[in-house]
Amino acid sequence: MIAINTFLAVYLVIYLFSSGIDAGLELLNSRHLKKFNKDVPDGFDGIIDENKLVQITNYSIDNIRLALFQSAVGKVIFLSIILMGILPWLSDTFRVFPYLVAGLLFFAIPSLIGAVADIPFSYLQIFRIEERYGFNTRTIRIWITDIIKGLILLIILGGILLSLLLLMVRHAGDRWWIWAWLIFFGFQHLILVIYPTLIAPLFNKFTPLPDGELADRIGELANKEGLNITGIFQMDAERRSRHTNAYFTGLGKTKRIVLSDTLLKSHDHDEILAVLAHEIGHMKKGHIRKRLVLTGLVSFAIFFIASRMISWDLLYRSFGFSNMPEYAGLFLIGVLWESVGFFLSPLGMAISRRFEREADHYMYNSIKTAEPLIRALKKMTTDNLSNLNPHPAYVKFNYSHPPVVERVRYLEGFEVGLQ
Repeated sequence: MIAINTFLAVYLVIYLFSSGIDAGLELLNSRHLKKFNKDVPDGFDGIIDENKLVQITNYSIDNIRLALFQSAVGKVIFLSIILMGILPWLSDTFRVFPYLVAGLLFFAIPSLIGAVADIPFSYLQIFRIEERYGFNTRTIRIWITDIIKGLILLIILGGILLSLLLLMVRHAGDRWWIWAWLIFFGFQHLILVIYPTLIAPLFNKFTPLPDGELADRIGELANKEGLNITGIFQMDAERRSRHTNAYFTGLGKTKRIVLSDTLLKSHDHDEILAVLAHEIGHMKKGHIRKRLVLTGLVSFAIFFIASRMISWDLLYRSFGFSNMPEYAGLFLIGVLWESVGFFLSPLGMAISRRFEREADHYMYNSIKTAEPLIRALKKMTTDNLSNLNPHPAYVKFNYSHPPVVERVRYLEGFEVGLQ
């Protein structure tokens, strides 16, 4: 057990405070769900009855309970690693290794502990909750294979990025943080470029939409919007889950719009075109590029602060270190940032929700009606058992999309000329 000084005490207060708010928001959202679990929102009558609303509520609450339990276990493990002096012990143990090897191992051990601790919760999420509500279609073999693939990717990509950052800290002098930030920012660009064509296909199969009436109509829409039709793909989501989904990903020549096969099966052509027009809106509005710029600005500030803190003796002593290895400094700065970042998450979520509204607006201007997307959203709510009544405070911290009822009201405003 390490001694607790003022600096560490302040950090622990902030960490526990942010953790308490996070757990409190989950509980608040759960109580809000129970309070409104028999009130079908206006406009959803005939689509969602009281029984379906209760099922939605139960599904949401089951996920909340599991998330709270997982979070509690994770925080106990994290605090144990911090307070029991495991980090200084790891640093002393790895002193015999070369600098780069020691740094990689120092980051890898806590990450591996966290990953192993999450595996039982992943099993419960997929093979208990998702299975109970009829969503899961994956086998144990697929689940295990996905875990192994994810771990290999983390080791390769994370190891490359971390190695480059550690080398900059050790060999690039006082301006190491500028070079480290450039590497970090460039690495983000690279991931965005290679994700659609190299990473995502490791987990799912992506094929161009087959020929037919839908493909013809999509071709007409794509041509009207100046979009390359080869950038629209169908994903074999049903191999793992019955949830429906669509998303826009990639950068430059690898930009693509992905529609899940479950979405294509459960929605009519007008609804699919509306969903597609929304995703085209993300592309045309440059939302991935804007997110990348915002992330770049935030990370620039973080690296600058890190450059000032990494030689701060108090930082190391507060966490029980007798020496000051740079890799431990990077790790501890990341630990501190996690708690601070929690309080900034509402800003990021607000920006994301604004992007979603912009994409909805683009959709309306493109196809001149909001009705198909309204129908699609209502279907997706039913199919995915989406929460219809999230607490407003919970939305601010956790919702990258506007709540579905709010979003439907926004879209209805176009039809009556209010938007």
